[in-house]
Amino acid sequence: MVTEVKKKREQLNLTQQELADMLYVTRQSISNWENEKSHPNSDILKQLNNLQMSDKK
Repeated sequence: MVTEVKKKREQLNLTQQELADMLYVTRQSISNWENEKSHPNSDILKQLNNLQMSDKK
C-alpha cells in the first residue's frame, strides 16, 4: 500500500531528500513515514498538504 506521504511526494516529482529539505526533517523520517514505521505529526501533514508543484526549487 502506498502511503499518502509517498503519493504526495510522487505527485510533486520529488525525491525523499528534496521533500525532507522542504519540510525541515531528515530523509530517514520520510522513509519511515512511507514505510509506515512511524507517522508524521499534524503540523507536518498540514505542511505536506499545502505543498504545490511550484514549491519545488
